[in-house]
Order: sequence, then structure tokens, then C-alpha cells
Amino acid sequence: MSNGFKFPDRFLWGTATCAHQVEGNNSNSDWWEWEQSKGDREYPLEPSGIACDSYNRYEEDFDLCVKLNNNAVRISVEWARLEPREGEFSEAEFAHYKKVLKSAKDRNLKTFVTLHHFTNPIWFAKKGRWESYKSAHFFARYAKKCAQEFGDLVDVYLTINEPQVYTLMSYMSGIWPPCKKSFLMSLLVQINLMRAHRKAYDAIKSVNPKYQVGIVKNIVWYETLSSKYHIFDQFGVAFMNFIGSGFFLIPIHKKLDLIGLNYYFTSRIGNLRVKNPDNITSDLGWWIYPKGLEKILIDLKKYNLPIYITENGLADAKDEKREEFIKSMLTSCANAIKAGVPLKGYFHWSLLDNYEWHHGFWPRFGLVDVDRESASSAGKLKRTPRKSFYYYADICGR
Repeated sequence: MSNGFKFPDRFLWGTATCAHQVEGNNSNSDWWEWEQSKGDREYPLEPSGIACDSYNRYEEDFDLCVKLNNNAVRISVEWARLEPREGEFSEAEFAHYKKVLKSAKDRNLKTFVTLHHFTNPIWFAKKGRWESYKSAHFFARYAKKCAQEFGDLVDVYLTINEPQVYTLMSYMSGIWPPCKKSFLMSLLVQINLMRAHRKAYDAIKSVNPKYQVGIVKNIVWYETLSSKYHIFDQFGVAFMNFIGSGFFLIPIHKKLDLIGLNYYFTSRIGNLRVKNPDNITSDLGWWIYPKGLEKILIDLKKYNLPIYITENGLADAKDEKREEFIKSMLTSCANAIKAGVPLKGYFHWSLLDNYEWHHGFWPRFGLVDVDRESASSAGKLKRTPRKSFYYYADICGR
């Protein structure tokens, strides 16, 4: 790494995936139901369908992790599979995920497992999703069952992925199901997600106090456009940085053993508007700014908790920017560690090209290309490592 910096010997190197985005045929979830009933809506651009067929090809995927010299992997389990009907847990699906987790363990991969990654069981959706006060109870019951069944097959339990992204997309912009646009509703949902995390934390700890439990928080860093910032821009930056980080983390930080950080981009504010450079961006138009990651890590140091970067990557179909992206982001990680940040691991997003939610399959985040032309037949979907795959593998193997 830059200046000969060496990451700590026990640093975890991995990649991340999400069940709905890679497994395929998640037919008991609200997302699947939404995908099938598009009507005249613009989104989603296409349904998830078989996705990457990782439900059946997880061993092949974990073999790729081994080739990457990874010592950890982040996956999610699908609530809609594990509890397809209220209060009725599927023995077959728990057995399946136990095989998945054992497969990772057999390859000496530490397992970071997310319990909720945007999708909900249909029965849960019919009961009001996260708008309902009872949602926290339902989620805690599910989390406890996961802890009871999976036990030590999971090294770190991650309760909820990007709760504020879920809230923004589902209750502010109205793009994701249930496609509502209400500030007050979004606030209520965030409060219930906080409650759900706290209850799930206690539920998992009731099974075994030694189990490690965290949350996955996406954070966008905000800066003023220039040093000659307007006082209102300064206020706007401070406000947005609080809303995007402390607003959610402060109420739950005593129920955290670690923080999972997802970082993709920074936004600059000028005249109370976001004005980002457009010359260094991903295929999705997200500004690539590694220094923002370093600043967020230093800001999170105040919680005195271990930090793991649980997602960091870019859409780059031609694989032209990914190597430099990885190098510059890891340089920021190294700088943060030098500054005393307790950063313990890095998971690149993503192992595979996958279903990128309402965008469909066109954004290519994978270190591994997945041939979508053969997607109509299970057992195909050929995986081909990109050049950046080998670059990251070399770093992980040092």
C-alpha cells in the first residue's frame, strides 16, 4: 500500500453480496411481488428472476473468494425464505443456509451475515412493514431464531443493512416498495428500525452474550464546494452529515459491538445545492472521492467501536477505474488506521455483477463478470474474473 504501509496481520479482507441480488427466485418477498407487478411504473427496469443463481452456486462463489485470498465474506440470509408465513419458520431453508455457512467456514472464511437487506416477507408487508409498531417485535423474533439456528456458524451478526437508504428510497423518493412519499412516515419508519435493531441486539445476546452484533450504515460525506463557503452552506453540510450518520447511530450506539460502514460517494454543497465534479464518476454517476472515506472513518472513531467497511465499490462495466478505485480507497483506510481509527476489515462490493435493485442488471459492480446472456438457463451464468479481481487478490494475499 502507499508509503509501504502494511495493514494489521489480523485485518479481514473480503467481498460482499446480498441474498435477493444474487440468489434468484426470492418469491416470498415484497420485492419479488413488486417486480412482477410493474404496470406503468418506470421502475424496476427489469425483474430479478434467477439473478446469479447463487442459491445453488454458493460453493462456486466461495471458491472465487478463496482465489481472491479473502479470509472473510459478507452475505445475507433471506427473511422471506426463513419465515415465509408469520411465526412459521422453514426448517428446510434454515438447513440450506447452514450448508451455505458451513461451506464458507470450510474455506476458512469468517462469516458476516446480514439479517435484513431491503427485502421483507410478504406477510410482513401486509402487516404494514416498518410502519407498524409491531415490526420491531417481528424482527427481533426472527433475529433470535437465526441466532439459535446458526449459532457459531456466524462470526458477526449484522441486523439491518442501510436503514436510512431503505427509508429514503421506500418512503421519501417513493421508488422502492411500498412507493410512498411522506416525510412523517419516513421518520416513523426510521424510529421503528432503530427499535428493531435494539430489540434484535438483545434477542441475539439472549441466545449467547458472546455473539458479535452490529449494523450496516451507509454514510454519504458532505463538504462545502469551496473554502469560500456561504454560512448557509456550512450549516447545510453540518446538518446533512448529522442526519446521515449521528441521527441514526447515536440512539443505538450502546447496542452495538461494531459498526459496519458502507461508503460509495461524497457530495459537495454550494448555494445549498449539491454540485459534484462530473469528470471522476462511476457508471451510475457517483463521484469517486476516496478522501471522503477517510474523513468518515475519523468521524466514526468517537464511538470507540471496531469498524468494518462492509461495502465499498463502483459500477464500472469496462473495469477501467476499479483498480485505481481500490488502491485509493485502501490508501484512505491506511491513513485512517494511522490516525488511530479501529478499522478491522474491508469488504469490496461486490464479488459478482448482480441485481442492482430498481436499476436492474446493467450496473456492473462485480470483481467477477456474470454472463447475463446465458441467464435464462440455470447452471449457466458463467463467472469470469475481471482484471481488477487479480489486483484485489494480490492486495489481500500480502
